[in-house]
Amino acid sequence: MNPRFRRPLAAALGAAMIATSAACADTAPRAVGAVPAGTGYPLTFDNCGTTVTFRKAPQRVLLLNGTSVGEVESFLMLGLDRHILANAQSYGVSDDPSMVGRIRALPTGGLTLNNNFDVPAEQVLRLKPDLVVSTWSGGFDAKRGMATREQLAAAGIASLVNPVNCANGKPAATEAERLAYRNQSMNSALEFIALLGRIFDVQPRAVQLVSRLRSRIETARARVMGRPARKVLIAYPGMAMMNASGLPAVMTGGIYDDVIRAAGGVNAFAGQTADTTRTLSREQLATAQVDVLVVGLFTPHEKGAAEAARLFAAYPQWAASRTRTYTTVSDGAYLGPLNAWAVEKISKVVHP
Repeated sequence: MNPRFRRPLAAALGAAMIATSAACADTAPRAVGAVPAGTGYPLTFDNCGTTVTFRKAPQRVLLLNGTSVGEVESFLMLGLDRHILANAQSYGVSDDPSMVGRIRALPTGGLTLNNNFDVPAEQVLRLKPDLVVSTWSGGFDAKRGMATREQLAAAGIASLVNPVNCANGKPAATEAERLAYRNQSMNSALEFIALLGRIFDVQPRAVQLVSRLRSRIETARARVMGRPARKVLIAYPGMAMMNASGLPAVMTGGIYDDVIRAAGGVNAFAGQTADTTRTLSREQLATAQVDVLVVGLFTPHEKGAAEAARLFAAYPQWAASRTRTYTTVSDGAYLGPLNAWAVEKISKVVHP
């Protein structure tokens, strides 16, 4: 999930279900066909301004919640299940039908979340992982009850932030980190996979996974290349708590726009600021040009067809309402390894 929406969504997630540039230059995915060398330990690099050193592949990893699911999905798709000591990430619905069960099967370490819906410092330290992974810098904020990166280092525990999210929750973020955060794309998710490949010495596996995912995205992109871009709206009705007027959460910018572009469309709210989800008014939603509706599913209890019907009835002036053109996505629209699933699904309705 795009972590810029973390604060207003954290409480809802708890109730419902309970900079690329900051990393080493080598974290970028290698060219298809390249044979990567094994990881040479000790492996040292800068991560969001913190120097991280791995003397061997971590064996006891704690994945913090952060209202994200992209990191745990990346671990699973790389076959790193056995390295997970405890996982706090979950979503309950996925564009990959197998993913929910696979995440549910992971150990949780008996952890309980604090008022900020993440693992408090005392529980992290008591669990004694050798690596703690957070989707954002705020996952190591003492003001939120979290263990700081300094505390973890003093206890011999490494820490890692998904590099594209360095600026999120980091008041002193560099301009490069802020730019990477604003401009996150599907490639950001692939770069995180490549980084995990280096850390865990599974670089060939990471290269193959990145190649497969990129190939699926590019195949979908090629199919719609040159065809007229249609206006696409991604809206999550179950996340209405994120909007000041109780409207469905409309997703804009960054990775959402990138997913839509690859599918042959353009975001109906392209060019809007990151605050659009919170501030969008009924009038703005009613007057938007919407050729294709993408219903985002937030919980397993939501039914895409019913949610689409409600939105079509509320906004009959949309072209999508007249043609009943819609599809559904869930985690595939967020920062994570399932973007290919979302691109394929959306492209099939943008250009059947």
